[in-house]
Amino acid sequence: MAWTDSWVWGALALILALLELVLGAGAFVFLALAAAALGGALLALFGATLIWQLAGVGVLAGALVPVSIKRIGRHTSPKAKGYGTTGTGVEQGYHFITEPREFDQTPAIKIKGDTYRVRDRDAPERPIPMGMRVRFDHFEGTTAIVVPDPVTDTLSKTET
Repeated sequence: MAWTDSWVWGALALILALLELVLGAGAFVFLALAAAALGGALLALFGATLIWQLAGVGVLAGALVPVSIKRIGRHTSPKAKGYGTTGTGVEQGYHFITEPREFDQTPAIKIKGDTYRVRDRDAPERPIPMGMRVRFDHFEGTTAIVVPDPVTDTLSKTET
């Protein structure tokens, strides 16, 4: 068996598809690149030159990668969670209970497993006690700006 251009493109497509399975990033980028490599294999099979093969793969990748990210990847991400890192606005309006930060015991809230120091939005100089229910407003650097819950100030730690 001779390694023709179509076999090389097919092997590349298989490797890219396997990378999608192994890495499982969820955006299907490697799968879109594998489909583009299969297009290159088809062009090689029908006798296109290397320049046309590369151009075909480039056009297919340029069309399929954005589609896979925007269309397919969106449907596979969880609906309840926002995409991105903490602080993108997904947590805005959620209620939290203040708790002591481990290393300096200052009031903090825990968002997605990370602890952030809190400061009152309306009165930055007013201290926020431990166990107070607060509503997250936004971040300023690594400080969570919160609004104390006017209904109940202190609640049990089990209600988060």
